[in-house]
Amino acid sequence: MKNMANLHADNLGLPPTLTIGQLAKAAGVGVETIRYYQKRTLLPTGTLQDGAIRRYPASLVQRIAFIKRAQKLGFVLDEIVTLLQLDDGLERCTIRQLANERLHTIQQKIADLQHIEKALQALVEACHDEQQNPTCPIIATLGGEVDNCTSKAATD
Repeated sequence: MKNMANLHADNLGLPPTLTIGQLAKAAGVGVETIRYYQKRTLLPTGTLQDGAIRRYPASLVQRIAFIKRAQKLGFVLDEIVTLLQLDDGLERCTIRQLANERLHTIQQKIADLQHIEKALQALVEACHDEQQNPTCPIIATLGGEVDNCTSKAATD
């Protein structure tokens, strides 16, 4: 992976420096996002030029794209800070470990969601039988009044 600090504005078709509004527009995010990323140390604060106007290197557009792609893969901002610190790609063991941890977390969430899906599906099916279950099993389960036909599905 190319070090993002080595990207030039020419490659992006942008002027070498941008205002915060220009940076946000070029990156497809809001100005508030830029400021939030600055507070979280994901982005540097711009340099003051022309009095009170802060300017940002155009290469930050690529950095923001990196952050957004990492978020789509499930990385949280603290992990993205670490990934950005390892931007040169030389510490592959550390990067792989971080990615493996994130993968394990995602696999656990998928397993949890599958468990929830199974329980909810059983409740929906039990809800169809109005003769055997005069009280809606979904409402009963949510209200804590679990009956025999739904207790296993809701707690499985």
